[in-house]
Amino acid sequence: MKTLKSILLGIALLAVGSAVKANNTNNDELTKTHAINTYVDAMTRGKLQGLNDVLDKSVQFSMLRGKTVLSFSRKEMLDYFQSNKNTEQTCTTSTSIIESDANVAVVKVDMKYDGFVRSNYVTIANTGNGWKITNVYSVFV
Repeated sequence: MKTLKSILLGIALLAVGSAVKANNTNNDELTKTHAINTYVDAMTRGKLQGLNDVLDKSVQFSMLRGKTVLSFSRKEMLDYFQSNKNTEQTCTTSTSIIESDANVAVVKVDMKYDGFVRSNYVTIANTGNGWKITNVYSVFV
């Protein structure tokens, strides 16, 4: 009887552990490429799946408008993305790596609209919990 209780307890713990693990993001999936692709999908197509996972908890968003720099928090940007969910931008998007090493990368994401270009300089860092976006600086040309 004691053995049966031990086996049932072990199975129950295994099931609970598996369920908890299923909700965690696999850090192996949080690569540089995944972080940038997720950001581009959110900005240009309104696809938000995985965005929360690739944004660092202390991420900062800044935007240069004329001579004024506007800054936004993680929550403000997530609210903005949510309000534009599934909205496809009418732009052509390109990415280029400005700098990259084992711990940090800066990627330029250009969104070309009719009449202007929005350039986003996206900094991603290897946080120990995968690659996460830590800073986004946008300028309009």
